[in-house]
Amino acid sequence: MKFVLRLYAVAHVFMALLFAGAGLMLVVSAARAGWQASMGQWGHAASEAMVEAVGVLAAAVVAMQISQTITEEEVIRDAHISAPTRVRRFLSRFMVVIVVAIAVEALVTTFKARSEPQLMLHAAALVASVGLLLAGWGLFIRLNRYAEELEPEAMAEAKREDRKLK
Repeated sequence: MKFVLRLYAVAHVFMALLFAGAGLMLVVSAARAGWQASMGQWGHAASEAMVEAVGVLAAAVVAMQISQTITEEEVIRDAHISAPTRVRRFLSRFMVVIVVAIAVEALVTTFKARSEPQLMLHAAALVASVGLLLAGWGLFIRLNRYAEELEPEAMAEAKREDRKLK
């Protein structure tokens, strides 16, 4: 059984490396797009290109954060997501990344909607989805807190696992 668990750890390391590689390629792509936008005529098109580059950077942050989360939770800590504390912490890290990415995409789409008004409905839907995600996440944290109170030993174990990262 330990062999199978090691295979999972290797698979997680491979996935984390793929996410990190994709994140770095997105950073380079965003830097290149931003550089090209700044070297051209400064105006509405350049501003739009810079906002697009920011959107690509947000995607890079998502990829890098997922890579870091996988590495910390599945490889370093070797944590099994079962205790309420661990679930809340894992999902919270993931939700921060997703909410920020969608919010940045909403900003990019809103900026584009200045020249393409038909995109305003799409931008509004993105902003609404950010609000719904935040509300749902808040409710989850609130309800999960009660579950954590029933299992204080899980919180203590999670804190002990955190020492592996220091």
